Amino acid sequence: MEWEAIVTLLTLFTVLAALVITRVSADLVLMAALAFLLITGILGPVEALAGFGNPGVITIATLYVVAAGLKETGAVQWIARLLLGHPKTEKGAQLRMLAPTGILSGFMNNTAVVAMFIPAIQDWAQRLGIPSSRLLLPLSYAAILGGTCTLIGTSTNLVVDGMLQTRLGINLGLFELAWVGVPLLLVGGVYLVLVASRVLPDRGGMKEELEQVRQYGVEVEVEASGPIQGKTVAQAGLRALNYGYLTEIDRGGRLITAVEPDRMLQAGDKLYFVGAPECASELRRIQGLKPAQASIQKLDLANHQRCLVEVVLGQEFPALGKTVRESRFRTRFNAAILSVSREGNRVPGKLGDITFKMGDTLLLEASHEFVEQYRFRRDFLLVSGLNDSTPPDFRKAPRALGILLLMVLVSATGLLQIIEAAFLAAGAMIVSGCITASRARRSVDLPVLVVIASSFALGTAMTETGGAVWVADGLLGLFGPLTPWLALALVYILTAAFTEAITNNAAAVLMFPIALAVSEQLGVNFLPFAVAVMFAASASFITPLGYQTNLMVYGPGRYQFMDYVRLGFPLSLLVGSTAIGLIPFVWAF
Repeated sequence: MEWEAIVTLLTLFTVLAALVITRVSADLVLMAALAFLLITGILGPVEALAGFGNPGVITIATLYVVAAGLKETGAVQWIARLLLGHPKTEKGAQLRMLAPTGILSGFMNNTAVVAMFIPAIQDWAQRLGIPSSRLLLPLSYAAILGGTCTLIGTSTNLVVDGMLQTRLGINLGLFELAWVGVPLLLVGGVYLVLVASRVLPDRGGMKEELEQVRQYGVEVEVEASGPIQGKTVAQAGLRALNYGYLTEIDRGGRLITAVEPDRMLQAGDKLYFVGAPECASELRRIQGLKPAQASIQKLDLANHQRCLVEVVLGQEFPALGKTVRESRFRTRFNAAILSVSREGNRVPGKLGDITFKMGDTLLLEASHEFVEQYRFRRDFLLVSGLNDSTPPDFRKAPRALGILLLMVLVSATGLLQIIEAAFLAAGAMIVSGCITASRARRSVDLPVLVVIASSFALGTAMTETGGAVWVADGLLGLFGPLTPWLALALVYILTAAFTEAITNNAAAVLMFPIALAVSEQLGVNFLPFAVAVMFAASASFITPLGYQTNLMVYGPGRYQFMDYVRLGFPLSLLVGSTAIGLIPFVWAF
């Protein structure tokens, strides 16, 4: 081997060790590797930075905007409520959850699907009396499997497709992977329905113990002609919120204090909830409820500009000793008070009659700029925004779903390439008002894009220096003469092992040149090997670290590491054997 190949392989092993052993973020590790290969002269600037212009990477960045538009409009929550329903058994609930999750993950980023489904599934599980720990990990696995069904379902597919385009001039169709992806989703779904309840314990959820957090009282009103009017409290999902509980209903001046689960909701009902700050954000995501306070409706802010903020009153707050009504708080700060907490407990009585005291904690609805504007003002001792608290604009959900459907249609019919359809869809989301330009910019996950783009440099160096050929020769020599099918299985197993230890996209990029070298050594078609890398890099079921969705459900489900091994290892074997068996029949050697 030339010295360049030796240095490249040492760099590869160093990157793998750093990702597995250290806590340094993946984007820093891979950018350091890119810089090292550039400085040592192993790669020129064009080769080292080619990943940042790869069509797959650009498509991923664009689809982040499309997914954000669906999230901002509450489109996924709307679909979830429509499809989840009211199953009577735990297995029925799992089946009802797996279908929409798998389908949605085929057409939008599966990380975004899981992020939006987690609160919906927690609420749904509590409403049905099912432990959320038996639904959240299957939710992650179903999103992973659903993402393999189409080219845009997961960033890994787009990354490998981008490398196929740039190196071999091969373009995969939007639904070409479905020949293997759909059987994997069906096989994996049946396994999860049959096994998850037996393997996953009941650990409850991450529901806050309300007496240990700041308590607020939040008042909302049932909208006329809204989707929850005429439903019971339980059917509307108000009986088992994660962060609060319904204490009373004000119906035309008549107070109902003993709120039964089968109490029917009527238009104009004012519902009073007690709970943690996140309770207000949770209620915002329920279509058919609106804030009861008139001051919130009068705020001079568009829907997408609103968020929830907590502030602690300081000694220079100008309205100390005055009531909320006398303070003219909304006029002074362009923010509406939702509730007041004092010494960790909600302050009883009507909101307008509460007298401010130093140290009171207020829950506000304000603009996104409020935190920056008042963070260093002496009016408040502390100003803190609540994450992800902008209320969805459900009126625009059909518009966002229409844009997504149009993107899929023009791509599937071949009228436009995926990258072109994604650009049009992202632009349509902004122009139609489903998402603002500023929020579209913030929706792009730059660290993920840096990981993908910079890992291309390492893959290119493996190919250019002959390091990939050396590894392929070593594998073929170690395991003896291999048939193409056995070589395919070996590539799949190595990729699956990599993806459990490092990021799925990095595993795909690093294994791509090795798989290419193996196919060339055997003199067979490379496409089955590339597809095997796609599926294996996504098939991360054994650890919470291999795939982002696995990590996202780790906390809410109160899982332990062995929960992933017990449920995920058999699933990994089942998915792997099915994929290896099907791929050569769809893409011949």
